[in-house]
Parts: sequence; C-alpha cells; structure tokens
Amino acid sequence: MPVIESRLHTASESFQAHRAGMLALLGQVRSHEARSAAASNASAGRFARRGQLLPRERLALLLDTGAPFLPLASLAGLGHDNEDLGKSVPGGGVIAGIGRVSGVRCMVSASDSGIDAGALQPMGLDKQLRVQEIALENKLPYVQLVESAGANLMQYRVQDFVRGGGIFRNLARLSAAGLPVVTVTHGSSTAGGAYQTGLSDYIVMVRDRTRAFLAGPPLLKAATGEIATEEELGGAVMHTHVSGLGDYLAEDDRDAIRIARSILGGIDWARDEVPRRFAPPLYEAEELLGIMPGDGRRPVDMREVIARIADGSEFLEFSEHYGSATVCGHMRLEGHAVGIVTNNGPIDSDGATKATHFIQACCQSRTPIVYLQNITGYMVGRAHEEAGIIKHGAKMIQAVTSATVPQITLHCGASYGAGNYGMCGRGFAPRFCFSWPNARTAVMGGEQAAQTMAIVMEAGMARKGPVDRAKIDAMQRQIVERFERQTSVFTTSALLLDDGVIDPRDTRAVLAEVLAVCRDADARVPQAMQFSVARP
Repeated sequence: MPVIESRLHTASESFQAHRAGMLALLGQVRSHEARSAAASNASAGRFARRGQLLPRERLALLLDTGAPFLPLASLAGLGHDNEDLGKSVPGGGVIAGIGRVSGVRCMVSASDSGIDAGALQPMGLDKQLRVQEIALENKLPYVQLVESAGANLMQYRVQDFVRGGGIFRNLARLSAAGLPVVTVTHGSSTAGGAYQTGLSDYIVMVRDRTRAFLAGPPLLKAATGEIATEEELGGAVMHTHVSGLGDYLAEDDRDAIRIARSILGGIDWARDEVPRRFAPPLYEAEELLGIMPGDGRRPVDMREVIARIADGSEFLEFSEHYGSATVCGHMRLEGHAVGIVTNNGPIDSDGATKATHFIQACCQSRTPIVYLQNITGYMVGRAHEEAGIIKHGAKMIQAVTSATVPQITLHCGASYGAGNYGMCGRGFAPRFCFSWPNARTAVMGGEQAAQTMAIVMEAGMARKGPVDRAKIDAMQRQIVERFERQTSVFTTSALLLDDGVIDPRDTRAVLAEVLAVCRDADARVPQAMQFSVARP
C-alpha cells in the first residue's frame, strides 16, 4: 500500500498550542476519573476491618496480570450528582470494561461499593445496560462482582425502576445466547437486586459477607412480623447449603476471586489468538496530541491521524479525486484489515455517493469500518440542493444503517448536524464509540445556532415594529452558552453518548483491542438455547 508522507510540523507554534490544549483536556479527564477512585478508596479502613478487598483490588485480582483492560464509560454521570464538575464523582457506581480472565476475554462489571455502599449513582443504570449490550453483541462472557445497596431511595424515580428490569432481562438473554454469566456476590444483593445474583449461571458467595434476600430483616418484620437475622435470611452458608442459590462457598474475597477465575479457566472457550505480523506506524503516537486545533472550524488533514495509527503508515485511498473532502480507504491496524471513512471538510453530494459505495464494498469483502469523525455537516446552499445533497446524504445514512460489518466510531473533533448521523454517530449503533478529549457534538455550532435564531427574531420584530437589538443580542448570548455547555465531551460522555474518552496516544491500542473483539465475535458460534440456565 502507499505510505502517507506526513506534512505535520511538530516544531510549529500551532502544533505546540494544539498539544498543550489536548493535554489540558486530558488532564481534566484523568482528574475526574481519579476522583472516583479516591472516593472509593477512602473506604479502605472500613473494608479492612470487615476483612474485605476494595472494588478495584477485587478487579485487579480477577483480571489476568499484564493483559489489556479497556475501561468503559468512566465519566458516566459526571455533573449529574453535583453541578460543580470539580466535586462530581463520575462512573455511575459501576466499574466496567473488557479484560481477560484466565485467558478468556470477558465483559467485567463491578459494583463500586466503596461509594454509598454500591448504590447506583446517576447514569449507573444506563451504564450497566450499555455494557450488557456490548457483551451481547460481541458474544462476551459476563463476569460481575456484586455488592450493592441497590437503588438510592432518596433519589427514586419510577422510570428507573421500570427500566431497571432491563438489567435482569439482559442477564437472561446473555445466558440464553450461550454466554456464561459468572457472579461473585461479595456483599449485599437485596430486593430486586437479588435477581442480579439469581440470574447467573455460576454464583460464588463469601462466608459471613454475602447477603441475598428479597426482603431484609426490617422489611420482613414490617411486612409479616417474622424475625430473622441477615445470616439466617440470606447468608452464604444458607444459600449454598439450603436454598441452592449459591454454587460455591468462598472463605473471603480473595478465595471468591480465585474460584471465579477457576470457573472461567474450566469452560471450553477459545483463548489462543493467532499472532499477526505487522509494522508499527512510521510516526509517533505522541504526535496525535498536536493535530487537532481547539477551534473545530479550522481545517485538518485527517490523513495525519491515519498515518499515526495505520500499520507502516500505509493507506490505500479510495477514489481520491472524487468527493475529495470525504476520505475513504483501506489500511491495516495491528494486522486487522480496516476500512476508513473520515472527513477533510463538509460532505457534498460526491462525497456522500463515494462513502456509500465504499461502505457497501466493505460489506462485500467483510471488512470492518472505522469512522474518524471530524465533521461540520453536509454541504448546504442552492447549488448543493440542486445537486441532490438530501438524497445522496440519505443513501449514505442508509448504507451506515444497513452495514453488515462491525462499525467503530471515534470522535476526533467536531461532530455536527447530520454529519454525526452519516458518520455513524451513537444513534446508528456502532459496535463501539469513543471520543478524544477535545471532541464536540451538537446539532450545529453555538454561534451558528445563535445567528440563525437572530435572523428569525429580527425578521419577526421588523414585521411588528422597531427591532430591539439588545433583546436579540441577549438571546444570542443565551443560545451560545446553552450550546457550549452541552457540546463538550464532558457532557456527552457523562450521558453515555460514547463508550469512553481515550487518550489520543492510545487510539491504535484501543482500536486494535475492539477490532479483535469484533473479529472473535463474528467467528464465534456459542451454544445458544431457548431459555437461560435456571437455578436448581
């Protein structure tokens, strides 16, 4: 394949300014993530007195040493618990990601029980539903480390109660799809949350710590008058010896993790990946920090990004001189064949037609597609309307919607208007969707929205009398502020509009991992059943 010759000037003032801006944003991301870990680890003394491990210690023991772990949705709920982002604790009360357990690539979900006893935080429900959806679509076994006080009754919302049933439905779907569900119940699993344990294929319980019951002692006494201790009602010994809910009785957290790893090690699941030969990019990943400007309206040659993630920086561009602002082509990434769709400007009719053709050709050859989003939208104007921009854009959206190969989206910069749709935004269900810290998503730019409304408002005023310029200016400032507040990645990722914010320097590693997940999923044929595995 042809090699991309980079024209990036890494010593220039603009590159250094872009790099500094990206590092500052990345620092904010890491600060928010660190705050969640610190809030959880603050419970270390209490956990130690109970002879328990902290959630992140459990996770570290569960995962294979030295194997990659891809955390998901670490900023979920940012700003929803506290409008001051510097005090908000994101993560949704759940630590989740894709990692290897005894050589088996799994989806792992752990209650962050160091915070509010593991009660679900804002957006925690949506996060759990999303990671279960990823596990189902990519045929991953599901391992959950449960210790949760359940829903926060002080923040009760009926819609969360109803939608929360989706967590249990998905556990049943995972099992029925032939994907093992392994649960370690480290502590409380009560009321409706007891089904998080009960709807599992393999259940490990911890002596003197596990609590699983539909009604705890206070509710039981209030409802029936019966008096029972927590251990009598739902302890690990009772469930492993009497009720049959538990399969394995562990002596402590470490023993429970050991058993969970043994369960995954004992199932017949493909582990060995055929090593692939590949050459690294010719350019340093460090240089990805300085490519994207802080102002999303400034043009960027996205080939500079491709040159730093493609094997050998090789890229075979498709129909280079037709619809040239839309860049399509083939490359390899750690040996995986990949189709790339990205943008060096708005999408015009020729670009939309080319992208449609390319997406369909990738489906024909069963080549996964990666969308590198930096798009201000589709072209507008009389000439473009006459050229059929709507119908050609619609063809591209149809191709994205109906594509039969894995599609992965990375927000590298701007993601505005229908360009978000045509470039496989979250609404089009890509297998995975990640963002760089500078990513910005909106129906349009704030200033553009403000100017549009100002024109409409001024015309309306002119028809009725004198134009109040001060009122128009105030309205414009309000619109710009509203758009800017919602456009940044700290808002969109908090709302689960991506699967996580990644360091640009990790782009190649992240894409390689999820491409491997997709490849294995498409090759695997689990033993699906009509029903999920039922308890004895």
